[in-house]
Amino acid sequence: MFLSVSFYLTNKKMKIDLNCDVGETYFDRLVGKDAQLMPLISSCNIACGFHGGDPKTIENTLLLAAKHQVQVGAHPSFPDLENFGRTYMRLSSEELKACLRYQIAALQGMAKLQGVPLAHVKPHGALYNAAAVDFDLAVQVAEVIQEFDLLFVGMAQSEMEKAAQHVQLPFVREAFADRSYTNQGTLLPRDQPNAVLTDLSLVVEQSLNIVQMGRAVSSNNGEIPIVADTLCVHGDTKNALELLMALRAAFENHGIRVKAFSQ
Repeated sequence: MFLSVSFYLTNKKMKIDLNCDVGETYFDRLVGKDAQLMPLISSCNIACGFHGGDPKTIENTLLLAAKHQVQVGAHPSFPDLENFGRTYMRLSSEELKACLRYQIAALQGMAKLQGVPLAHVKPHGALYNAAAVDFDLAVQVAEVIQEFDLLFVGMAQSEMEKAAQHVQLPFVREAFADRSYTNQGTLLPRDQPNAVLTDLSLVVEQSLNIVQMGRAVSSNNGEIPIVADTLCVHGDTKNALELLMALRAAFENHGIRVKAFSQ
């Protein structure tokens, strides 16, 4: 049977997990404001060194997550430090799986030393976008995640969800607060106008529509059905802190609880 995580409480009050990609600084290449973002989220995805995340940054991010009781996941990517993991790479199945195992195991080992449990894996950047539309690639990702007995976080209603079902892996359906969608339900490429949403009112409106009504509006004004368990704000979005603060206020006003998806 296909396993999924529901965002409905037994008393019918709504809840949603709020996640952020963090730990993406790489030595002198500073990315995001993790210390400020962490108190506002319920789960995080920590870079594993292949697109960002130097050893000290990873360690500091794990300690921040533990301090604020934020659920931790691995955020592996293609081996693409130069382009922040946002360039597609055609790797053999063996090479891709080795890259994923290396990254997940490294983060899991560091997390264990800090007494922080690892709950999930969410692919990053070009790997995420490719797996969302390529079933065979998504299956390869799912098979590695299954080896670690972790949850698979990926795009709702995508090939990743189908791949998780195929290998009988628990899947967490993700939607995006700060990204525009195409009519096909995929993310609008970052080189397109308005691909990244930074307007507070638009981000809040899209997020409430997803959580409360299970839909979003595409960049071409098409209606897209989206059922999500977790909502992402990218840590490297320029005003991520303000977006998260606005979302937390809006969720509180609408009686929506922010809680990690595995709780």
